[in-house]
Amino acid sequence: MPSPKRIAVIPGDGIGKEVIPQALNAIRATAAPVEFTTFDWGADRYLHDGTTVPADGFSTLARDFDAILCGAFGDPRVPTNIHAKEILLGMRFQMDLYANLRPVHLLDPSLCPLKSAQPKDVDFVVIRENTEGVYGDLGGVFKKGTADEIAIQEDVNTRKGVERIIRYAFEYCASHKKQDGSSRRRLLMCDKSNAMTHAGGLWQRTFKEVAEEFSQITTEHMHVDALCLQMVRQPSHFDVIVTNNMFGDIITDLAAALQGGLGMAASGNIHPGHTSMFEPVHGSAPPIAGKNIANPAGAILTAALMLNHLGLIPESQRIEAAVLAAIREKKLTQDVGGTLGTRESGDWISKIISSFSSS
Repeated sequence: MPSPKRIAVIPGDGIGKEVIPQALNAIRATAAPVEFTTFDWGADRYLHDGTTVPADGFSTLARDFDAILCGAFGDPRVPTNIHAKEILLGMRFQMDLYANLRPVHLLDPSLCPLKSAQPKDVDFVVIRENTEGVYGDLGGVFKKGTADEIAIQEDVNTRKGVERIIRYAFEYCASHKKQDGSSRRRLLMCDKSNAMTHAGGLWQRTFKEVAEEFSQITTEHMHVDALCLQMVRQPSHFDVIVTNNMFGDIITDLAAALQGGLGMAASGNIHPGHTSMFEPVHGSAPPIAGKNIANPAGAILTAALMLNHLGLIPESQRIEAAVLAAIREKKLTQDVGGTLGTRESGDWISKIISSFSSS
């Protein structure tokens, strides 16, 4: 019998501490061979002893675990949010989780703000470069607070970083299928090369060079503004999108709206062959934390994405099927047309998963 998969759990702050327990219950309901270890990294610990990440924290995660399930980070009691930056961005950068994977799939037409949109029309994946760009925090401020203030934020793109995310996107496109079982065969690269000519030139040249190795994949290019327009007008046009860190951050929030909002969105932070981290997209949402109204579906679907990544495909599929049932039976939270609280919705989904697992 294979050893259980080892999952590090970091609920974090705000609604992360409410939705992650529901995700864990959903995983337990599948009877998946996993074991959990919970870490207390977040605002509470930072305010207690000043620790953001223990000295050996990231090395422990990389060495001892198969995957990481995170909640959310950010707390108004820490105005600088230094703990959030050092934990979340620290994991991405120090563990080199260079591929941010954002599946965008409409589970039910009732969730989409577009007229007549069906699940087959909203079924694409955004792959975002995760360790470069403006998030490297390079630059500075000169003459701060004066009329002559200058602020510079560097957008860093390396050949290594650009090539590996583009290659990852091609390989993902070649090896994954849509929800209806058909193959993914179109990859679109998004940039703003008509304005950001230096970085855009690197992305353009690298995309064309790597494309030569994947003749079965149809390629396309769009500037980010045109892509946003087309995403709203005709989301069915898209299959797999690859883009840089900042544009990926922006367009995935727009994409999430097509599937029911941030409360329904899942993501993975991937380094193939290494420990990877999975997190719902919604953030810590301090105004609604502790009120039992946060939507647990994003965290539960993130758990499904993590199980899929770990090769536990049937368990992942049962979770997704249970969330779909919750949508149709209106057993989710009010933001997506349901009537239940966070705990009650999570409990309902877990019971449905258990019924699938025992049948």
